[in-house]
Amino acid sequence: MNASLPPSLRRRTLLAGVAATGVAGLLSPLRTLASSAYPERPITFICPWPAGGTADQSMRALCQVASRVLGQAIAVENRAGASGMIGTKAMAGAKPDGYTIGQIPISVARFSQLGTVQLDPLKDFTYLARTSGQTFGVAAPAASRFKSLQEVVAFAKANPGVVTYAHAGVGGATHVGMEQFALAAGIRFNHVPYKGGADALQAVLGGHVDLLADSSSWAPHVEAGKLKLFATWGERRTPRFKDTPTLKELGYNVVVDAPNGIGAPKGLDPVVTQKLRDAFRQAVNSPEFKQVADKIDAPVLYLDGPDYEKYVGTVYQQETLLIDRLKLRELMKS
Repeated sequence: MNASLPPSLRRRTLLAGVAATGVAGLLSPLRTLASSAYPERPITFICPWPAGGTADQSMRALCQVASRVLGQAIAVENRAGASGMIGTKAMAGAKPDGYTIGQIPISVARFSQLGTVQLDPLKDFTYLARTSGQTFGVAAPAASRFKSLQEVVAFAKANPGVVTYAHAGVGGATHVGMEQFALAAGIRFNHVPYKGGADALQAVLGGHVDLLADSSSWAPHVEAGKLKLFATWGERRTPRFKDTPTLKELGYNVVVDAPNGIGAPKGLDPVVTQKLRDAFRQAVNSPEFKQVADKIDAPVLYLDGPDYEKYVGTVYQQETLLIDRLKLRELMKS
């Protein structure tokens, strides 16, 4: 303390410091107590995709199990748009108290670099769990003139930009995956963006677009004979459609699985973070989630929060290279 201050002022300064220290000392146990009591009310889970899509189905299944573990309801709120970034931004900007959490699309590693969303995925989230991947594929209406992906490629080479495909938003996994395939095949498509996979599916079923690029929203329609599946995008064939080749098998070195994850705003209390990590670990490993994951052909790719955060860091670096390779900044403006 400054000895040049008058004695009375020194005493007041000392008392103020003691009081502040006392209040901080009292608040710390209170915060700990509040964290240990979490959750004391329902939790909002923001799903950044429309209701009914494969991501929505998987997130709802996870929340149903996690709510039982936590002893509180988890209400799923769909905030779709901007290829998942509207809901992601809303979740990141919420109060970090554990009562607003949500899905983090891995495409945030791309969109943050493209300037589509003002977020830093390396700084703005508390990562809780990576959950499952997605089985993407290229499908066409049963009545399509194309009988195979080879026919699509041959026609597209002769007619650049004529073949149309529906996808779930510019810069998202379905758009970028198809553009990676087009680059590998030496062709050019005409892409048609929609708000989500469910809307893209309806456009193709209605005959408005030639091809569908999506996660497995196409699956029941392929089984019903309304769509035909030309290729999937995974490392290996999906068990339910074992007769359908992967892009790699067809000679195109493209693999896309876009794992989903669960997160919360940055600054979440460590006690609350651990409770949520534990709850979603149990949810991902539950029979209920496996049943839904199998139904939508979503491979379970669980990682705990810290490992999930490292994974996002790796993907961020990969996206930096992909953005330049595909000239995504130019595509976003077109």
